Amino acid sequence: MTEPIRIGLAGAGRAGWGMHCKELEGKERLFRIVAACDLIASRRKAMAERYGCKTYERLEDLMADPDVELVDVATRSSDHCVHGLLALAGGKHVFMEKPLACTYEEALRLLEAERQSRGRLFVRHNRRFDPDFLHVREVMESGILGEIYAVRLCRHGYQRRDDWQTILAYGGGQLLNWGPHIIDHGLRLLESPVAELWSDLKRVAAVGDAEDHVKIIMKGENNRLVDLEISGGVAEPSPQYAVYGARGTLTVTDGQMSLRYLDPAVPLAEKRADPGTPGETFGSAESLSWLTETMPVAPAREMNIWEELYRSIRLGETFPIALEEALEVMRIISEAKKASVFTG
Repeated sequence: MTEPIRIGLAGAGRAGWGMHCKELEGKERLFRIVAACDLIASRRKAMAERYGCKTYERLEDLMADPDVELVDVATRSSDHCVHGLLALAGGKHVFMEKPLACTYEEALRLLEAERQSRGRLFVRHNRRFDPDFLHVREVMESGILGEIYAVRLCRHGYQRRDDWQTILAYGGGQLLNWGPHIIDHGLRLLESPVAELWSDLKRVAAVGDAEDHVKIIMKGENNRLVDLEISGGVAEPSPQYAVYGARGTLTVTDGQMSLRYLDPAVPLAEKRADPGTPGETFGSAESLSWLTETMPVAPAREMNIWEELYRSIRLGETFPIALEEALEVMRIISEAKKASVFTG
């Protein structure tokens, strides 16, 4: 067994302490937190007590620590580019919390810095491995829904949010918060380069100057449509996933998948459009062989982003989130901003 990857955590707040550290529990054979950096003394104290690690107030000191092999960037979104550039300049590997950057131009700088660095850049699009997303992809690939012509993705809630994630100057807003996750899902499910994009950004319930309602429609070169909506202003949420195919439909709501599709074993009868005068009743007398299923989300294969990260660094395996894919997410975010009249 190779030695654990030595992590230096940059930012011990909601993402770093509240998410990353919790996700690393039980993975001590793969990762070890050897240092942490935060401006707040109480957070540094908590990290030292929990992990017995070195702590720093200045990020430059964390970057200079020779024990740190991988810098886990969990700072505010507006700091991601600067902190990632610092780490890469020091030859460290970087695990970047989403968003990769606040702008497409910043993302390009990070990718160029990675090409010049001894270290590697990895982007934490961890929702790529959500069980519901994996299961949806499996059903789409099975072919039972027929040719997929549209996909709808929703993340809804209602919250009068008032933290830094509602302030544009800090990289706040749903487009950079949930946007990277759901846009990444949309691009994977589109299965085609984006040919057309429409967007609308609004501030509905949040109290800052950033958008809390995002609507993006992407049309692929394959003519498939992805309609995604991320909102903090919806009191009655829609299903998180809806997939529409020529032979059936899939929806996912709160971990439950529902399917209604035509029985693949029953061929459809030959039909032809009739230009004659129809009868006095509406509808069709055709009887279709529908199959319905409802089940808990349970993909055949589960994946974990930390385990994928370990295998990539230690074993040389390909990390499943390519930097070019993360860059395309940032390009779509940039295009969505340009296409909307939202100004804060």
